[in-house]
Amino acid sequence: MSTTVKAPKQNPVDKYPQPPYPAQEQEMPGTEQKMDPKPDHGETTYKGSGKLTGRKALITGGDSGIGKAVAIAFAREGADVLISYLNEEEDAKETAEYVQQAGRKAVLMPGDISNEAHCIQLVERTIQEFGQIDIIVNNAAYQMEHSSLQEITTEEWEYTFRTNLTAIFHICKAAEPHLKPGSSVINTSSVNAYTPNKSLMPYAVTKGAIQNFTATLAQLWGEKGIRVNCVAPGPVWTPLIPGSFSGDRVKEFGSKTPLKRAGQPAELAPVYVLLASEEASYISGATVQVTGGMPTI
Repeated sequence: MSTTVKAPKQNPVDKYPQPPYPAQEQEMPGTEQKMDPKPDHGETTYKGSGKLTGRKALITGGDSGIGKAVAIAFAREGADVLISYLNEEEDAKETAEYVQQAGRKAVLMPGDISNEAHCIQLVERTIQEFGQIDIIVNNAAYQMEHSSLQEITTEEWEYTFRTNLTAIFHICKAAEPHLKPGSSVINTSSVNAYTPNKSLMPYAVTKGAIQNFTATLAQLWGEKGIRVNCVAPGPVWTPLIPGSFSGDRVKEFGSKTPLKRAGQPAELAPVYVLLASEEASYISGATVQVTGGMPTI
């Protein structure tokens, strides 16, 4: 007589480290190598089941954080991945190794997506390396904390928009001639699109605009059979946090969520896999919220 072994119950409150975290700061864009605790990207836990077999993906900000977790999950689901990143070489190489260990092809491409030419080159390189492009994850972002409007320079405002929002426009426009029915675009928005943090004004404004762009593009591309969706994370433990907040803010990061902690990149990846897969064939123009219970109304 066989005995069924039940999986242990997992309380989401204590599944991962809770604040206070060690006080820490980094220069932007930051690196996971210096974070304490180190983020979980699903390196030892994510199990694929062939949901993305034969697909080819472009992921911006794929070196670390949510982008890294998505790259690992996509590869284990059968996709080849081009990893776009700014200059975080060590993080990017580690991500590529995980993709390769899954038996998939990884292509690394550094550069600044605030530059239109680089955005176009990302799409061209994806086609060159893989012969097609099926999934785009627009995930890279820039943010910086400010206590007053006067602290925000015109240069920072414009750079934040070019990186967070305009790059999505350039990448999607360049990719459109190559996207076939069944392709999927997934943009990373934020809980800040609903409940903007007053200290993150440029970032919060771009995240609201990303959701509007997503809903509009989903309508434009619907007849082409191309789905466009958003994921809106709450506070997630990535290099962006010590790179943009003071050490005191980092210590308590995520403590105000109902789950009393920051989310981990590994907890976001399955949502991106769903939206990229055929299982989400009737999901388009949507925003999936992964906020640890933070209200978005």
